[in-house]
Amino acid sequence: MEGLYFIYSLSRNILLISLLFTSSITLISALEKTNIEFIRTSCSLTTYPTLCFNSLSTQAGAIQTSPKLLAQTALSVTLDTTRTTSSAMVKLSQAHGMTPREVVAMKDCIELLSDSVYELKRSLEEMSRPGSKDLRLVTSDVQTWVSAAMTNEDTCSEGFVNDPKMKSVVRGKIVNVSHLTSNALALVNSYASIRG
Repeated sequence: MEGLYFIYSLSRNILLISLLFTSSITLISALEKTNIEFIRTSCSLTTYPTLCFNSLSTQAGAIQTSPKLLAQTALSVTLDTTRTTSSAMVKLSQAHGMTPREVVAMKDCIELLSDSVYELKRSLEEMSRPGSKDLRLVTSDVQTWVSAAMTNEDTCSEGFVNDPKMKSVVRGKIVNVSHLTSNALALVNSYASIRG
């Protein structure tokens, strides 16, 4: 009799554990779906929604449904990509066969990207800082800095107007950064309008 009670208790406990486990998985799946849907909906308001979703959906668990975390993550992804692109431009600048005019344009472009890195880093730091300053002032500063970064990126390829081939190479490297920056600005603006 005691053996049957033990088997009954054990099977009941196993059943409860498996029900809890299944419920937890279902809850996690529902939360994950909600987080991903939040990112998809938020990205639909940007200029490049597919790029926005692809660059941020892998961080859905960290972002959850927070507009602030979404904007911060977009800034972080943009900053990382801008740094990588800046390094690629430095390597490209060391290629032989560039005309003196291209060398000057490349130097300007690298400087502009460096400024963009600084502005994006400053924006991310300001948004990540605990609420010690006026939120409207913070979001206004961030909007200004991200806009400046976007202008720098757009200006970068303009120096190659006389060399379509080099302009195409540079633009190919800059366009992704410019699109990510545009999306980050849209998400910062969206966050600012909610908080405003």
